[in-house]
Amino acid sequence: MAKRKSRGEAVERLISVDSSNSDSENTAGSTSRCCFDAAVPRQPKKIDTKTFEHYLGILKKNFSKRKNPSFVFLDCLWFTLYMQKPTKERVLTWIKNKRILTKKYVVVPIVCWNHWNLLILCHLGGGSSQSNTGTRCMLLLDSLLMSDPKRLEPDIRKFVMGIYEVENKPHKEAEVREIPLLIPKVPQQRNADDCGLFVLYFLKLFVQNAPVNFSHHGYPYFMKEDWFSHEDLDRFYSELSQCSQ
Repeated sequence: MAKRKSRGEAVERLISVDSSNSDSENTAGSTSRCCFDAAVPRQPKKIDTKTFEHYLGILKKNFSKRKNPSFVFLDCLWFTLYMQKPTKERVLTWIKNKRILTKKYVVVPIVCWNHWNLLILCHLGGGSSQSNTGTRCMLLLDSLLMSDPKRLEPDIRKFVMGIYEVENKPHKEAEVREIPLLIPKVPQQRNADDCGLFVLYFLKLFVQNAPVNFSHHGYPYFMKEDWFSHEDLDRFYSELSQCSQ
């Protein structure tokens, strides 16, 4: 992830410009008004983009050093900013600096249409659907499946194309279309506000339990409807809040 200073100088300036277009459904400004503010049951505190990044920073510090070399984490606004013409090239520059294709897992928090999702790109730099040691695929974790997460698929594939292009490993569009997009049935939120918190918890648990090499043979692994309880989620938020004090 880019240093906090550069994100504050670049991303926040871009957001202030983009937010002036209040009629756009898919701008960083419009999305920040709703589901960035994910309220947790019995806890009125809301999660905006700054808080999300703060909590993510806490989680990353506690991840095992053994896990860190396999993962790269993207800023929660990069996907949205990439989909906007004025900021697309700048996001590609940030992506290039991450050297994404050297990692096994690329973790991409997405906020789009006022809803948070978690995209995890597996083995983009290698692996294939026939490999037992690493399957190149994309995971989309959504705590509100009734919102139709597949509608993000065209933009996700454009984003992946952009990653390959900026890292000078061009792929034909047909090849990117063949990368499986998997949407496991994971625990679901009980209200309209918890998606941001779910994304943080999905992220934490996936990093802790991810296999050395993700393969179709093990899918969906731990990503099932009974993966965790709502009580687990509440405890997670409570612990995260305490760490922030």
